[in-house]
Amino acid sequence: MFKTRLISGIMLLAIAITVITLGENVLFGAVLVISLVGMTELYKIVKVERSLLGIIGYLVAIGYNILIYFSLDDYLQLLFIGFLLILMVVYVIAYPLYRIEQVMTVFFGLFYVAIMLSYIYRVAALEDGAILVWLIFIGAWGSDTCAYAVGILLGKHKMAPRLSPKKSVEGCVGGVIGAALIGYIYALILGDKIVGLANPRVLFAIIGASSSVISQIGDLAASAIKRNYNIKDYGILIPGHGGILDRFDSIIFTAPIVYYLAVFF
Repeated sequence: MFKTRLISGIMLLAIAITVITLGENVLFGAVLVISLVGMTELYKIVKVERSLLGIIGYLVAIGYNILIYFSLDDYLQLLFIGFLLILMVVYVIAYPLYRIEQVMTVFFGLFYVAIMLSYIYRVAALEDGAILVWLIFIGAWGSDTCAYAVGILLGKHKMAPRLSPKKSVEGCVGGVIGAALIGYIYALILGDKIVGLANPRVLFAIIGASSSVISQIGDLAASAIKRNYNIKDYGILIPGHGGILDRFDSIIFTAPIVYYLAVFF
């Protein structure tokens, strides 16, 4: 199992490097595809992935990403209101075909998956975006790796036994410190290539640590959803990891944090 996870992890990293290197347009397409797959996995839980409700969710996610791509942010609120109204119209007309929790999950899925993941592209579009975007993965995957290693070696106190029995307080702290250290080293290696930020070493360490905290909350939130519906994984797309949401659950939370911290600083 560990070997399978390791191989899959290496392949995911290689794909991420390739996609980000190829530029913003390729990254935009990749994020959109990942979002749609992630929404499908979430919709499967309440059995609407192939229903009219699910199709509406996918179309709105595509529309949202198109607005983001062309910087038409002024129309986003209209999109969200229209999305909710359409869902409620379908709910009423098709009654009692759908349950309200299905409608709510479709609406929630747009925000939880598509909107949150779109910040990967938003970060890449910033000044020094090709550099900053890696802080998302440092705060998520880097933190996860450090937390796992520290937890195995020193973990004694359970952090959230009902949600994730294997996670420890020591691992949590190790993930935060590890992500901060990786962020600092990352800035140290880049040196003069970072032109849009003052004191990038400290800043990257702060972003790494902050992202680690929120990424671990994202991981636990994903576990809580799965436990509510008594499922082990969201899917089987990634061998040893599960589905898109199993591997990107922490990135869903770190991407917006990295974006707003980068903009703030």
